[in-house]
Amino acid sequence: MSLSAEARERLADLVELQPTKNKTLQERWEMESGSDVHQYLEGELKDYYYRDEDSLIRATAEARAIVTGEEVGEDDPLRVHLSDLEQHILEVLAGPEERSQSVVSVLHDLESEFGEEFDTGEVRRALRTLERKGVADLIYRTVPTFRLAVPRNAVELTD
Repeated sequence: MSLSAEARERLADLVELQPTKNKTLQERWEMESGSDVHQYLEGELKDYYYRDEDSLIRATAEARAIVTGEEVGEDDPLRVHLSDLEQHILEVLAGPEERSQSVVSVLHDLESEFGEEFDTGEVRRALRTLERKGVADLIYRTVPTFRLAVPRNAVELTD
């Protein structure tokens, strides 16, 4: 995705201010409303941000690499903020070289590993979030399935 000069500047703001809120970006970007910020993010920077479990806006690793000019190498850790559920999924999800798992399969592994019940919808959302953050790959078979995009030990958790 090619970014305009304005989009690059705003991406740098996002990296600098993260974790942040629509209101903060609204003020920085001199926009009329938080809705305008959301529309801009979705229209111009969709691949470079995500919202954490507190709905705060955070930059992806790729966004940080674009802003800092540093290449994200294969051996570099993937620095991400993960919710508790996402961390649990990281522990049980099939590795990069293993056969991908359906949401139901991940759900069963979570319940087996942690001895508690999990909500299917929350697990599905967490898997999609892991995909957006570059931690998991979505692979379409009969049903959508997931596996880690990187080795488990290549993920470094941030605050």
